Amino acid sequence: MLVPKRKPTTPGEILNEEYLIPIGMTQKQLADHIDCDIKVINRLINGRTNLTAKMALKLAATFRTTP
Repeated sequence: MLVPKRKPTTPGEILNEEYLIPIGMTQKQLADHIDCDIKVINRLINGRTNLTAKMALKLAATFRTTP
């Protein structure tokens, strides 16, 4: 049986769908909260950059989860 291949879910998709949308937080609000450029958050959410260890730690602290 062939299993269709799907595109893996990116960390940015999870960030957006599981955290930002449910709590009503904008990308700008998140960027301001963790003291980074909104472009970094936007690139992450749109899958145009990878999640760095430093960013994973900042997000984990913000959303009280593990990196």
